[in-house]
Amino acid sequence: MIDLKLNSMGFEGEFASYEPLRRILNSEKIKAIENRMRIRDVNSDTDTSFETNLVHKQNLPQSIIQPDLILAIDGSNLTAKAVNGFPGAEIGYVTVASVLIDLKLVRELEKEEFINPKDFRETEKASTIESVFPGCNVILDSEKCAKSSFRRALFDELRSNVIFSEGETLLDTYEHLFQLKRSKYAESHLPKSPIDGIEEDMTYGHGEYVCPHSGEPLFSTDALRLHELMNPGGSNGELFGQTMSTFEKLWLIHILRSFEKKGWLSTLHRVAFVMDGPLAVFSTSSWLTKVIEDELVRINNLQKQINGQDLLIIGIEKSGTFFNHFEEIDTNQEGINDVFPRQSAFLLDDDYIKKNIIFSESQKPYGQDTYFGRKFFYKTISGQRIVPVVAWFNNYQKNIRTANADQFTRLGDVMNLLDSLVSSRYPNSLTPLISAHAEAAIPLNLGTRIFEDIAREIRKKSTKC
Repeated sequence: MIDLKLNSMGFEGEFASYEPLRRILNSEKIKAIENRMRIRDVNSDTDTSFETNLVHKQNLPQSIIQPDLILAIDGSNLTAKAVNGFPGAEIGYVTVASVLIDLKLVRELEKEEFINPKDFRETEKASTIESVFPGCNVILDSEKCAKSSFRRALFDELRSNVIFSEGETLLDTYEHLFQLKRSKYAESHLPKSPIDGIEEDMTYGHGEYVCPHSGEPLFSTDALRLHELMNPGGSNGELFGQTMSTFEKLWLIHILRSFEKKGWLSTLHRVAFVMDGPLAVFSTSSWLTKVIEDELVRINNLQKQINGQDLLIIGIEKSGTFFNHFEEIDTNQEGINDVFPRQSAFLLDDDYIKKNIIFSESQKPYGQDTYFGRKFFYKTISGQRIVPVVAWFNNYQKNIRTANADQFTRLGDVMNLLDSLVSSRYPNSLTPLISAHAEAAIPLNLGTRIFEDIAREIRKKSTKC
């Protein structure tokens, strides 16, 4: 059955009548496509199969040392009208917030009958980077168009952001990943040059350099190809959204590399990283996925030699197809909720995903080109449904064709963390992400020095243990 949703009409105050909808529902073409649609066999594929991959928290090992510091990363992007005399001119405001939460201090405050709001605020430290990008009809300085203006702004923003005043920049982090790509994953077909009127392939280089065909400037960040999302004649929500998402993933790697260069990897045994959204890179910059995975594996192996356990890096999907399916299997045929047992996880494999969530008959594993982590469903002790994505660090964990408990990094510790972090105010989300989102939406702690304070806090807490 096709469910038609009534879209808004083209003119203010105009409403659709039901007659066009009736004609659509009776359309022979609608009926024809309904007859051609594949229908999922719910009884055989859903009602019983999730129980075979169900694991209970009480049956899983947990680490002796549990993380008591949560570093949450979330971004926000807004568009604003730019007044420059050109119609539709807009700019994009992108922020990425990092919020450190001291769980030990939170637990101490929870023992009190009344919590002083000031004391509770002191359990969090926040830092935010902000970036502004030109969109439609916004031309910077002597640039020739909005697209070239965006390309320059992207390069400048990566170059100007850094965690520590004496460390590598976000551009350095990106260019390290870019060099990994060029050395390990050479492209058979290069993308076209970003310069209008040049039909030759893109010329890769380091930093800012000169195009050999036009003499105009090129940037190493052109390889992200985000400029291809530029809409020169309208709003650029997709461009700014993908830019924000790319910044979030680069920021995670930037943090880890900065801790490595400082010699602080030993401090990471008490830190869990929580990110809003999946551990994945989509759209034009999806090539980052493989090199981010490689860099995470390298850094994880180094810190594991010191700390004896894998990093905890978790993404949280609060909506979307996977979350909707979790809600579906948590409801029986009579419409009663809470069928799924609490403190239990349903471990997803490729076969189940393709049969029940994202239909596909492809031999390529789900998410192979975009994800650097794997998903599962978890029902917390309070009954909240969470869709986490945990980073993988070896080929066994990455093999999505099977779903064993030891293929999901520190699964018992992740479950324990989700039980303690789940929000009672906002369903199916975690309190650190709520704080990070609030900071990203209304940034009050801009600048790099704040993150140096966060880093010192992590070191101080870790050295006391």
